[in-house]
Amino acid sequence: MIIDCIADLHGHYPKLEGGDLLIVAGDITADDKAFQYIEFFLWLDKQDYRKKIFIGGNHDNILKKIPPIPKSLPNNVEYLCDSGTEFEEFTIWGSPWTPWFSGVHPKCKAFMNHDEVIMGKWVRIPQKIDILITHGPAYGVLDGIPIEDGTLYHAGSHSLYGWLKYVERPRLHVFGHIHEAYGQEEYFITYEDNMTLSVNCSHVNGQYEPVNKPIRVIL
Repeated sequence: MIIDCIADLHGHYPKLEGGDLLIVAGDITADDKAFQYIEFFLWLDKQDYRKKIFIGGNHDNILKKIPPIPKSLPNNVEYLCDSGTEFEEFTIWGSPWTPWFSGVHPKCKAFMNHDEVIMGKWVRIPQKIDILITHGPAYGVLDGIPIEDGTLYHAGSHSLYGWLKYVERPRLHVFGHIHEAYGQEEYFITYEDNMTLSVNCSHVNGQYEPVNKPIRVIL
């Protein structure tokens, strides 16, 4: 199955190649205005995929306040918020939560809480899924932000790392949120050496420039 992954659009809507499944992992609009979500849905409707799934992110306040009604969405589009779906032989779960941090912009706090609190969201994820979509990464996995001394600050979720450590790992984990850590890598923690392909598919870089291409995965 051809899966294209993209996150952190922030109002930039590229034409994509098309395939079987499109995943959009949050932070959708430029300024979180209602008309911008309409622009997003119009863009999404034009993309040539058999199934399209999106979740919210910390910039998506309107999605948190007013979740979209399924029948109002374009054809073959599904919104996940601590919920799951199936497509072909794959089970999929989506969750928008990311850890709160000191100094976060007051307009960018949607779906954020303290890491120990959002652990309650992860334990709702079924034990056996094929594809996990979260807005942010697990701690230590494509979550590094360069800081002044030349090292990386790891901004991922400790609680998500903890959840992944003790479950049968999904085959694919799609996220964004940390713009500077765009890329993909195979990763495992401990559970029976199960491998997960982790994909940080942020479309914008650290300066909010739309320079990163969607990441294509074949499962």
